Amino acid sequence: MTTTDGARTTGSNAGDDVDVLATSLSPTDRTTLRRNRSRAQMHRAALIDVLDAARICHLGVTVHGAPLVVPTAFAYDLDGPDRGGTLYVHGSVAAASLGADGDVCVTVTVVDGLVLARSAFHHSMNYRSAVVRGKPRVVSDADERDAALALVVDKVVPGRAAVLRPNTRKELAATRVLAVPLYEASVKTRAGGPVDDDADIAAGGVWAGVLPVTERIGTPVPAADLDAAGASRTPTSPT
Repeated sequence: MTTTDGARTTGSNAGDDVDVLATSLSPTDRTTLRRNRSRAQMHRAALIDVLDAARICHLGVTVHGAPLVVPTAFAYDLDGPDRGGTLYVHGSVAAASLGADGDVCVTVTVVDGLVLARSAFHHSMNYRSAVVRGKPRVVSDADERDAALALVVDKVVPGRAAVLRPNTRKELAATRVLAVPLYEASVKTRAGGPVDDDADIAAGGVWAGVLPVTERIGTPVPAADLDAAGASRTPTSPT
């Protein structure tokens, strides 16, 4: 089933015996957390929570022997053809980040609060973060590519794809879509207030607590050449 933000949230892969939402994270050695393990989230639902909340991801690749990390829009489909579901990113066919060989690393981070402590050392952030690792594949099937591009658009602005014209052959020829399996993933989160040293608490005199952080979409600004018919379809702000 597809949600209003274009992401599939129920269902299972063909050949899988269990619901993806019921499986645990960190299925491999390289996605098993070794630092701050108390912040690890072991349920796959935590991964979906991060993917739903974020608007962009960062794609890490190796190009000509050097690391490259680029921010990009993304979408996911738990019913996708890859193990554990599919994460999609897209861009120009000329982009080095989408043509690199080998595994990739996709990171997604949502900042929920700035944690102000009584010492610089104990300052922190409340956050939700996910790391997905795997070998990507270029999406060559036309139907999957079209669906993936629509999911990316709807991930940014829910329902947007339905009001747009179809992509042209020229546009599709210039666009590459990568699919990354969601099987190998880890999630870390932090919530709550500062953890200060007893001596600093006793000393007092310094404000401590959390400054909540939220994303806010502002009032739509119409294009200068917007026609009357288009103006009548002003989008509502996505949450």
